[in-house]
Amino acid sequence: MELRHVRYVLALAEERHFGRAAQRLHVAQSALSQQLKQLERELGTALFTRSTRRVELTEAGRQLVVHARSILTEVERAEEQLALLAAGRAGRVSIGFVGTATYDVLPRIARTVRAQLPDVALELRGELLNPELVEGLHNGTYDLALLRPGTRTDVTLTFSVLRSESLVAALPAGHRLAGRSRIPLAALADEPFIVHPSQERSSMHGRVLAACSRAGFEPSPMIEVGETSTLVVFVAAGHGVALVPESVQSLRLDGVVYVPLAETETIGLGLARRARTESRAVEQVAAIVEQCMKH
Repeated sequence: MELRHVRYVLALAEERHFGRAAQRLHVAQSALSQQLKQLERELGTALFTRSTRRVELTEAGRQLVVHARSILTEVERAEEQLALLAAGRAGRVSIGFVGTATYDVLPRIARTVRAQLPDVALELRGELLNPELVEGLHNGTYDLALLRPGTRTDVTLTFSVLRSESLVAALPAGHRLAGRSRIPLAALADEPFIVHPSQERSSMHGRVLAACSRAGFEPSPMIEVGETSTLVVFVAAGHGVALVPESVQSLRLDGVVYVPLAETETIGLGLARRARTESRAVEQVAAIVEQCMKH
């Protein structure tokens, strides 16, 4: 049985007249009659009883119509889904991001994708380090990655800078400098620092040490933590101070105060993806990420 036979059976079952069914199907009446007789021979049973005035379904015909409607519904659903996929309006897109990247903008990205591309399933994996993200792009775990510039990549990946943001000091709420509107970084020279893991794993580690070096000191002691949320919790608990991108201020936690620096210390954020992708959905989501980062 071919799909056209399914359409023929349904049309005749609904019209109960060969002429009207043939007109609806845009085929010759003789061709419709011949095709249905051939189908009946293949199935070994009559599907219709024919008279000069009307066509009626047999019991076998009524059973086939139930299956035929289900088949056509599934075919139409598949055609719609494939059309959405071809237009980049359906599919699954996985985004990985560094922990300090998108506390302010990630919810907006997710809302915009849901509003504009409701049939795209968005997977968000956060609090990752740059090397994990690059590896995830290579092995297909992630389609897109929000990470910090300076990560070593190769020609199989593309990277575009999305924004640059200032570093701010995260201080315990009871800290002597917590009430200041702005502080020089050198004022924290004698404080223990909560930092991300060493340079091979986190670009933030090197950025913080470089900023401190420019301010004339090397932070000591340093407490390394992997996740930004944990870093902020450690600051709230009074274990030390930290430098974080200003977007982390969206992560509000009792016991932490964010204070701008007197110096201009910045860090970038970029979007990485595989240079070659056949997924229109990935391109559509990447465009939304870039648009959200501009506002």
